[in-house]
Amino acid sequence: MAGILSRFKDIMSSNINALLDKVEDPMKMIDQYLRNLESDLGKVKAETAAVMAEETKSKRELDECIASINKMQTYAEKALLSGNEADARTFLSKKGELNNKLISIQQTYDIAKENSTKMREMHDKLIKDISQLNTRRDELKAKMAVANTQEKLNKIGSSVNGAIGNMSKFDEMEAKINKKLDTANAMAELNNSQKEENIDDLIAKYDNETKNTSSEIDNELSELKSKLGLDK
Repeated sequence: MAGILSRFKDIMSSNINALLDKVEDPMKMIDQYLRNLESDLGKVKAETAAVMAEETKSKRELDECIASINKMQTYAEKALLSGNEADARTFLSKKGELNNKLISIQQTYDIAKENSTKMREMHDKLIKDISQLNTRRDELKAKMAVANTQEKLNKIGSSVNGAIGNMSKFDEMEAKINKKLDTANAMAELNNSQKEENIDDLIAKYDNETKNTSSEIDNELSELKSKLGLDK
């Protein structure tokens, strides 16, 4: 019971939210804290019931003692009215004993009542704290879910950024390849142009050779006609 009372003292003197704010792992710690409080609640209920029963017993003894004192007073008065002073003295003597006993019974009842009041306060406070913790736990679970989702989004964002970086590198490589291809095509075009020019020169060469050959034949034919006298 001492351990429970010690925990209750901490609970009653502290703000429950302040306690939760110190938790490093909210979900695990809050679940464990709730399990401890639920276990304590069962013990406190039993202890509170016992203390309340003690208060009820002390109150009953107190009421019975007061009733007996009043009863002795009444009988003392009746004895005097009946002229029996000795009987009245006996009743008053018993009343004195009861008055002395009443002091002790009153003290016992006051202590029992105080203990019962404290236990009921602790019991009610514990129930209230458990309810607050359950609400706070639900809030923490919701926040934890949001945090986990955000972490996943952050990881996905990092992956996307990495993919974008890779795409940029891919674009650079594509630009280099395109440049190389364009250069190769330009060289091919220049080479084809040079080949065409070579063919034209070659054709002109043979055209010239043909023309030269025809001219030589004409000259030789003219000389032959002159020799034969056929040019007239």
